[in-house]
Amino acid sequence: MSQPGFRLTDLAHGGGCGCKLSPAVLQQLLARLPLAAAAPGLLVGTETSDDAAVYRLNATQALVATTDFFMPVVDDPRDFGRIAATNALSDVYAMGGTPIMALAILGMPADKLPLEVAQAILAGGAEVCEAAGIPLAGGHSIDSTEPIYGLVALGLVHPDRVLRNSTARPGDTLILTKPLGVGIASAAMKRNRLSPALHDAMIASTTQLNVLGAELTDLAGVHAVTDVTGFGLLGHALELCRGSGLAARISADDLPLLPEVDALSQAGIGTGAATRNWASYGAEITLPDDFPEWRRALLCDPQTSGGLLIAASAEAVAEVLARAHRLGFAQAVTVGTLHGGMPHITVG
Repeated sequence: MSQPGFRLTDLAHGGGCGCKLSPAVLQQLLARLPLAAAAPGLLVGTETSDDAAVYRLNATQALVATTDFFMPVVDDPRDFGRIAATNALSDVYAMGGTPIMALAILGMPADKLPLEVAQAILAGGAEVCEAAGIPLAGGHSIDSTEPIYGLVALGLVHPDRVLRNSTARPGDTLILTKPLGVGIASAAMKRNRLSPALHDAMIASTTQLNVLGAELTDLAGVHAVTDVTGFGLLGHALELCRGSGLAARISADDLPLLPEVDALSQAGIGTGAATRNWASYGAEITLPDDFPEWRRALLCDPQTSGGLLIAASAEAVAEVLARAHRLGFAQAVTVGTLHGGMPHITVG
């Protein structure tokens, strides 16, 4: 829907997963929280910065629970709702779970946001939940200074088949299922530099449910999974390295990209979040001496509703890629490898 003279993103200081606190700030916030790992039944908590909490219900079922919300990354309210809902459900899929229910989280500046715009946001989120086969069973709304939307997402997974970000093994291959560049595309949109081709590619990618995660739990060679969101590819790959006690090598030449984002990055189009991301974890990344800043920005670019990053044995790679391509992740590709060593990433 269109709003003459009205841009949804003008009501927010940031958008999408670029709104996340930087990795360094988040680490400080969580540093003094007591670990909940000793709680009976809790299989995954905050200890490895994984995508969702997982709680064992019985011998065959564990509950996957997460919440995710942010400010507008696009101006079309229905698309905003769709992207935010897809992004929230991604955390369930990244743990190997199958979503069962969601609750909506809505904040709207009641004096600025037309009611029909808020209704379109909610409708977009409900549309995604319907596509995922789950009910949007309620939620909570507040009057806020900026528009906010997201979901509490719940799912189920077998306790023995949880996909974590902390169980990768030396020699694993890294597979990325969606192209990078969402943050750059969003920044281009705010500057009226977003082409129709990039717009359509961004919407298609950010509204594609990461259902592949739930289809990987039966593959013994899939050792670890996370999704790539606000901390960029390097940030989330580094979380996987830290959790698994491994180092990684990533091939920059093999990374899938949304159309035109490399040229936009070269032209200086990007996000403040990418700069904050690099400041938070750049000391743990080795880049080639001649690596240009615009390419680094792509690796740190905050992804909203990004792809899955999968660590799999060499023997499982072909089957993972086959399943990804069959489910519509056409740009899924291998992007690196894991090896023993202190948590660190070398970009080649």
